[in-house]
Amino acid sequence: MTDLPYRPAAGIMLLNADNMVFVAQRIDSRLEAWQMPQGGLDPGEDARVGALRELEEETGIPPERVEVIACASRTFDYDLPPDLLGKLWGGRYRGQRQTWFLCRYLGRDGQIDLNTEHPEFSAWKWAEPSHLPDMIVPFKKELYRDVLAEFAPLIG
Repeated sequence: MTDLPYRPAAGIMLLNADNMVFVAQRIDSRLEAWQMPQGGLDPGEDARVGALRELEEETGIPPERVEVIACASRTFDYDLPPDLLGKLWGGRYRGQRQTWFLCRYLGRDGQIDLNTEHPEFSAWKWAEPSHLPDMIVPFKKELYRDVLAEFAPLIG
């Protein structure tokens, strides 16, 4: 397909007390798609630090309101579809190689604030874990199935 590298990234599957998963709708999406918090790592940034940074930047949830339960045993890749390849991230990457973390939200729903310094989401909700693959953009469905399978034994 392409010899471009994957962009180093991290994601968080954030659970509430009822084991529902936080998902949000991107402002820039033309699709009715919802995703978990995720994003690129800064050069040399630790994946856990980067995942918690992304969570706060996207949702206003600071690290002290999150308990990290687990880190996935491996990374997960996705490739951009042809119409996005060369357009995102300055055309330097073919997709992302993500390290995922399972976390528990310790705060209250009213403390979640999508109106951050650089808003990325227009809405959020708690979703059934099994519904995640049906909510995401098509090119990330397999990744979401894999992340869900990885953390399923810990979700209950």
